[in-house]
Amino acid sequence: MTEPLILGIESSCDETGVGIVRGNELLASEVASSVDLHVRFGGVVPEIASRAHLSAFVPTLERAAATADVDLSEVDAIAVTAGPGLMGALLVGISAAKSLAAYLGKPLYGVNHLVGHIAVDLLDHGPLPMPTLALLVSGGHTSLLHVTDLARDITELGATIDDAAGEAYDKVARLLDLSYPGGPVIDRMAAEGDPSAIRFPRGLTARHDLERHRFDFSFSGLKTAVARWVETARLEGREVPVADVCASFQEAVADVLVSKTLDAAEHTGTSSILLGGGVAANSRLRGLMEERASQRGIEVRRPRPALCTDNGAMIAAVGVEVVRTGLAPSRLDFSAQPGLPVTRVVV
Repeated sequence: MTEPLILGIESSCDETGVGIVRGNELLASEVASSVDLHVRFGGVVPEIASRAHLSAFVPTLERAAATADVDLSEVDAIAVTAGPGLMGALLVGISAAKSLAAYLGKPLYGVNHLVGHIAVDLLDHGPLPMPTLALLVSGGHTSLLHVTDLARDITELGATIDDAAGEAYDKVARLLDLSYPGGPVIDRMAAEGDPSAIRFPRGLTARHDLERHRFDFSFSGLKTAVARWVETARLEGREVPVADVCASFQEAVADVLVSKTLDAAEHTGTSSILLGGGVAANSRLRGLMEERASQRGIEVRRPRPALCTDNGAMIAAVGVEVVRTGLAPSRLDFSAQPGLPVTRVVV
């Protein structure tokens, strides 16, 4: 049986992504980022992101088709991010996908962005062992998922109740006068600091918190603790040891993420962990997870860094799975769903 050839379109936030995938083979992944347009605001501005998608989509699509050496008429189906994400940004990608599907006469699948961060690993490492525990960490999401069937059975064990981990990185970078986005720059600065210099709090790890939020995450308190520490140092006229603050902050984030993930692995009896999302490229998170997981005989998988951030290939990879499974295409009148739950793979 010929593997399905899928065109994937991603526009949930500030990356315009177009990917083309045949089965588990990545043929093209082209991304146009609008991050430079958001730098002076210290975060993503939805209207700017939407306009950037409008400008970038056609050139990005053309590059992907050329890279894959594929005529769009050859694809078997089109997959597009239906949610979660920014409403305006999602609508740009969905409108483009609907136009292409109607013109080419191809089935269209509106799929879940978060599931894409899981499915994309298939393009690097082949089929996932089932069940798998997925930790998705990005600027907008921190989720712990138990996956028994990528297209049909995903259970959310826990999620952030306030700031996502990536969002906390951006806010801490801003108060330290570091550049946006905060994740990469804090990771670099942390390499020069002492992670034990400052004991920052680990959110939702106290006994009473674990009773209600065993697998949930909270980084708002950590961000506030860093802000107060830095403010106190400045008020007292002390120089802020930026590298130590970065290292100590990053250690607190990684410690919580790894501890709760390994607890969930023990709770579910899962021997495979997948790291996904932009923060999965973080060196300390990756290193600490692999170190502690190996002590328990648990395998850790992570897509290459270029596939951790938002891209169209991850959406195409979800498309492959739903086509293989035989799920029905989406109706052409579906709309963007900014709060789409991860348990719903196709709208």
